[in-house]
Amino acid sequence: MKKTFILDTNVLLYDADCLLSFDDNNIIIPLIVLEELDGHKRRPDEVGKNARRSVRMLDNLREKGSLDKGITLDNGGTLTILSSDKITCPFPADLDLTTVDNMILAMTKCLQETSKEKVILVTKDINVRVKCDALGINCEDFNKHKIIEKSEGLYTGVRRFDAPQSLIDSVYANKEIPVPPDVIEGELYANEFIVMKDKVSGKGSAIVRYMKKTKTLRLIPEIKNSWGLIPRNKEQKFSFDILFDDDIKLVTLVGKAGTGKTLLAASAALEQAFSKNGKYKKVVISRPVQAVGKDIGYLPGDIYDKMAPWIAPIRDNLRYLFGDDKDTLDMYVESGKIEIEAITYIRGRSISDAIIIIDEAQNLTTHELKTIITRVGENTKIILTGDVDQIDNTYLDATSNGLSYTVEKFKDYDIAAHVTLLKGERSELASLGAEIL
Repeated sequence: MKKTFILDTNVLLYDADCLLSFDDNNIIIPLIVLEELDGHKRRPDEVGKNARRSVRMLDNLREKGSLDKGITLDNGGTLTILSSDKITCPFPADLDLTTVDNMILAMTKCLQETSKEKVILVTKDINVRVKCDALGINCEDFNKHKIIEKSEGLYTGVRRFDAPQSLIDSVYANKEIPVPPDVIEGELYANEFIVMKDKVSGKGSAIVRYMKKTKTLRLIPEIKNSWGLIPRNKEQKFSFDILFDDDIKLVTLVGKAGTGKTLLAASAALEQAFSKNGKYKKVVISRPVQAVGKDIGYLPGDIYDKMAPWIAPIRDNLRYLFGDDKDTLDMYVESGKIEIEAITYIRGRSISDAIIIIDEAQNLTTHELKTIITRVGENTKIILTGDVDQIDNTYLDATSNGLSYTVEKFKDYDIAAHVTLLKGERSELASLGAEIL
């Protein structure tokens, strides 16, 4: 049975292609939504881009017929733009019908009571979904990019299992062994790390990485330090292993504050770009700008000055790695060896011979991350870092953000690798605060 979906403004602002996501069902866009789109179309960020694209798509669809009467989409569904003056059903007096959200709620409730089809409001707004439940309105989140059910289900890049001491000895003796049959449960993903422990004594252990092309387990080499940074736990050792592997072009590091993900990425980038045997010509660093609706353009100064408030955490890490030598760090920036770039301006570029760090990538949509990753040119490595449980983007959550989506989509490709860092290393106080507060 066909359904009728009413779209809230935030769905179109989140994904301009959402009109293609409802199969052969019917779509209704309230007229007031077009007013809201018009108010966002001049924004320079991804929201503004989606507002403009949504309006252009609706304009193109006008060629197929009347949006007022409804047009047939290619997938067999229909699209109608509906004015609120056609809705005459009573609505609770304690809700202000002059607000956009309540106008959309009133329209949905009236259609739900008068339509033979199931009517569902689709919105990214949590408060609107709560109101729907209170009013008995069918409501759903737009979950096109929801890649996992809960953040705890995100691929970690690491698994542990018991192994006989003979197998552990074989790993150390041969450095690389075929995957032993009937020892590891479940499917192995490309570049997944495996911690093997002697199931009898509990003392013998080995850390290997699964090499998908050869279907072997390779003992990971010890990297004692990177630009002076020494790994403090197993997950940091795993991170260095994939950060320094030339065959891996996409690295994702996820972890809570203080686990060292940004510092590890920065140290590996400096080591591979500026050491004697450096493989890259420059380091490109960026971070999503999550301000209150404004682009960085209103701030004074050049791009480095404009990005300073958002890039401060990375700058702190860089200064630490440079031994608090501000002059040397500034010299690298001024010479273009370290390039600070706004996410907005990466679109359209082709970045070659560089190592790219995108910090706080959990605040990016899947489309934004696709735009960034497709900018990667020859001899370029990209590192995405973030905490999927700490998201500032209104339209994203732990299960639908671009970082989680990228981790899950790339987990079985040799060209990519992922590690979830677990242990806080910033300080004893920071680790305790993250645990008990």
